[in-house]
Amino acid sequence: MNRVVIFGNSGSGKSTLARRYSAHLGAAHLDLDTIAWATAGVRKEVDESVRDLETFISAHESWVIEGCYGSLIRAAAASASEMCFLNPGVEECQQNCRARPWEPHKYESEEAQEKNLEMLLEWVADYESRNDEFSLQEHRAIFESFGGKKVEVKSNMETQRKAGESAP
Repeated sequence: MNRVVIFGNSGSGKSTLARRYSAHLGAAHLDLDTIAWATAGVRKEVDESVRDLETFISAHESWVIEGCYGSLIRAAAASASEMCFLNPGVEECQQNCRARPWEPHKYESEEAQEKNLEMLLEWVADYESRNDEFSLQEHRAIFESFGGKKVEVKSNMETQRKAGESAP
């Protein structure tokens, strides 16, 4: 049974690594973006998202959950066997955002995604100074408090290496 939580800043490589782990492990994959938002720009109540998360966890023996939402990561961590904190730094995250292919599950068109890029780059840049559930401070606290198997990945190269392994 593999229950892996992958988290970090936007652009840290969470989705890429989660898809690879999920495929390799034969585990269900959940991108927390899919349960965090009611509609574009409108966040669900956290309690509703946590219920959706608990439903997913109950439905799957093995899973990979990825995202940047501290409240949801904490909830998933309670059932996780392993944790992977992607922390390659702001510059590498921004490079990844610039190179990101179109994400049709998040944007209605490539143009809409490109239009959002500058805002995303600013969001990524604020990771180390923010004081919210999406911040380095919150992610660090989650990582430090987790008692199971865990790893912090600090570069794109290290993330790519991890992607070739069977577990964090």
